[in-house]
Amino acid sequence: MLPIPAANPADFLWFLIATVPIALWVSWSDMKHMKIPNKAVLSLAAVWAVAGWLAVPLDIWLWGFALMGIVLVVGFVVSSVGLVGAGDAKFAAAMAPFFTGADIRLVMMLFAACLLAAFTSHRMAGAVPAVRSATADWISFGHKKFPMGLALAGTLIFHPFAAQLMP
Repeated sequence: MLPIPAANPADFLWFLIATVPIALWVSWSDMKHMKIPNKAVLSLAAVWAVAGWLAVPLDIWLWGFALMGIVLVVGFVVSSVGLVGAGDAKFAAAMAPFFTGADIRLVMMLFAACLLAAFTSHRMAGAVPAVRSATADWISFGHKKFPMGLALAGTLIFHPFAAQLMP
């Protein structure tokens, strides 16, 4: 197995300028429409393609594309058997480069925490009548499925900070 080069977590803080608005867009869209727009996925991939080339060393930048491809293939398979939505799989693939060289244990723990927090806060907010009336046209509050883009976006946003805290 080829070793993925270690990335400096501080390099990834620069990406927050571009990734946070996209992550918020994905969260909002997934809660309102239960869909992650392809434009958001392509925008995130473009951030890696352009800003990544400027912000990280070439080997890490190239590994980012490799991870994107790997996650896209795995996501396609997992989506085709109905375990996740296609938008979630595509967004996860577009997110993958931003985790190049990261400690997979940290990423999985962070995703688990974001998933629990997103699920709990989404279900609690959906139980508040004032929130439900203000978001009456949002599909996610009446849907049996959970808008996974909310948890994925949280993972993308919080990872650079969590990586800074790890030794």
